[in-house]
Amino acid sequence: MYRYKILIVDDDRLLQNSLCAILSEKYEPLVAGSGEEALRLLTRQSVDLVLLDIRLPGMDGIETLDRLKSMRPELLVIMMTAFEDIKTVITSMKKGSYDYLVKPLEIEMFELVIEKALETLRLKKEVEELRRVYRKRFNIENIVGESEGFKRVLEFADKVAKGYDTTVLIEGESGVGKEVVARMIHHRSSRFDKPFVGINCGAISKELLESELFGYEKGTFTGGLQEGKQGKIEMADSGTLLLDEVSELHPAAQVKLLRFLEEREFYSVGGTHKKKVDVRVIAATNKSLAEQVQAGIFREDLFYRLNVARIIVPSLGERRADIIPLTLFFMHKFNEKFGKNFCGITPEARKMLVQYPWRGNIRELKNAVERVVLMEEGRHIDAAHLVFLAFPYHSAQHTADFSITLPPDGLDLEQLTKQLIIQALEITGNNKTRAARLLGLSRPTLLYRIEKHGIGR
Repeated sequence: MYRYKILIVDDDRLLQNSLCAILSEKYEPLVAGSGEEALRLLTRQSVDLVLLDIRLPGMDGIETLDRLKSMRPELLVIMMTAFEDIKTVITSMKKGSYDYLVKPLEIEMFELVIEKALETLRLKKEVEELRRVYRKRFNIENIVGESEGFKRVLEFADKVAKGYDTTVLIEGESGVGKEVVARMIHHRSSRFDKPFVGINCGAISKELLESELFGYEKGTFTGGLQEGKQGKIEMADSGTLLLDEVSELHPAAQVKLLRFLEEREFYSVGGTHKKKVDVRVIAATNKSLAEQVQAGIFREDLFYRLNVARIIVPSLGERRADIIPLTLFFMHKFNEKFGKNFCGITPEARKMLVQYPWRGNIRELKNAVERVVLMEEGRHIDAAHLVFLAFPYHSAQHTADFSITLPPDGLDLEQLTKQLIIQALEITGNNKTRAARLLGLSRPTLLYRIEKHGIGR
């Protein structure tokens, strides 16, 4: 079990010995007879807590405190002083000392102050560990994205996260990863260990949206909760509120949201008392709010309130360098979910994936990979596994261009049919269901023609 190291800085040998005897039962005490000695000791080893006498030979306690804090700003220091030095103690508290003890020391009070200080230290270490874990989890390098456009988005989002708690507006098509960017901002900010609360403004009826955002008081609605309900804004207190599809807010809710952003106070529906919260607001939309303002759909003053830091997330079609890394990421994820062992993508499948338009962006890609991993077998995703993608893509862009010129001497239609069936079976790895789809036939019809032409015998 870890024993906290406590440094006693005092020139009184008797007091040094007494404090060492008390502390050594639970902790590891260290001793320095002057401020200079304490500073030298701190350069050689780590210390968790310092008990610092104000009256020291040479450098006094206040100057020693300044020097200790410049070396280790996070270091907890408890001042020890005679009663008549209380004014000096107040100075030391302003300079960053954690607490103080008055001599002669009372053992019970001494132990209580030490335990309180070390509990504060333990909590600080837990918070720092949480911060380290969250920041590692939401590190830029850990978010899948190879394209320069998306890297620029992440770098800007990281600056916004570490800066002042300004309002953020994230724009981009549906499925491009706006929520991922919003969560990264939250987890990379000082609010990382506080709530992240999201609400989809387009998925809730305008009659219910205000009560979802601001909550309602007891007895406000027939059929509502007897005790009332806390709104999303209040639930996000001290943390981050994500307003997804904010362009769908109806006018009345826009007015109340604007007032909240200006005052950071609000009334719940049916309420008569203002509630004050500390919330960072991130708004996301798949439409251009500037265009919504020009069309008279969205309030201009609310737009300016939201548009303090603006991030535009490019579509997957604009960041094709991300398609294969994302496919591999989802492949490994669904391997774990479905107990499969896909380990790569064939060159033909890579080409299909990169050329496919992905109008549904990352969400569509994720669904496609999930389908492949669930339905197919093998070690590699190949072109045959992606046949279900080829039809809408090819029919939209190539069917109209497809034509066969009849040779002057004619052709053997049966032989042509046979060759097309053989090619379809080769492309799909002899999977007759997929081959039938490629040829636009039903599976029974394909089986009949395979038998008719003697294919495979």
